[in-house]
Amino acid sequence: MIEIVSVGSSSSGNSYIVMTEGRTILIDVGLPAKKIIAALEHLGTDPADVDAVLITHEHVDHVKSVRAISRKCCNAFFYASRGTVECTDAFCHVPEERVVLLSAGEIVRLDNDDDMEIAAFPLSHDAAEPLGFTITSGEEKLAIVTDTGIVTEEIYAAVSDAGLLVFEANHDVDMLMFGEYPYPVKVRIKGEKGHLSNDYAGDVLASILTDRKAAHMQEPLRIMLAHLSFHNNAPLFARQTVEDTLSAAGFHRGEDYLLDVAAKEGLTFLHA
Repeated sequence: MIEIVSVGSSSSGNSYIVMTEGRTILIDVGLPAKKIIAALEHLGTDPADVDAVLITHEHVDHVKSVRAISRKCCNAFFYASRGTVECTDAFCHVPEERVVLLSAGEIVRLDNDDDMEIAAFPLSHDAAEPLGFTITSGEEKLAIVTDTGIVTEEIYAAVSDAGLLVFEANHDVDMLMFGEYPYPVKVRIKGEKGHLSNDYAGDVLASILTDRKAAHMQEPLRIMLAHLSFHNNAPLFARQTVEDTLSAAGFHRGEDYLLDVAAKEGLTFLHA
């Protein structure tokens, strides 16, 4: 069984804990290390037992605690792209033998564990070499898609068959465009290397559910909306926009999908 817990997710900081039978993986460490360690301990995991830390890209809301987590999670290997490592100063404090460089399209297995694989795919974001990840354990698959301005065919192919999906719903377009951000920042956020809006997220999720229905996949898709902007979104807006889109496409909560919204602070659970 795969379970993912958001420690906190927003434009201010992001970190997720993935647990399978016998494995614990962190995805991004953009929150204070104390919060991440406290979350691990709350879940009954000794930080020294964390197997891997996956880093999507070098922006501070994803790498803030790389140095501290490398000390606390002293047996974990850090997986990231060369571009991310070269653009993150804190990686110089991670022992070289514990850094594993990944490229989009690569698949790795922890300790040659044939029952679990981690696959990387490219994101469209204004970072050096951003990656999204899927984690497959047995018959279950988790995918995480945040910090991308568009969902390319490659992203869609990588994640559309996942049963658990962490998916960006960063901003409400009206809140963004009528908000206080400078116009160039608004353009950047809306652009192809920015972030996904609530509307865009709803459209892609409706397409994924359509494909699942055509493939006769019976289990509801578990969705966690994530990386919500503190200034340009609200959990209620993200949920309502996405659910309205899914309803208009003929899908029903509880039957076709289950949906949670990751809190900015505090634990949010998504499990099979």
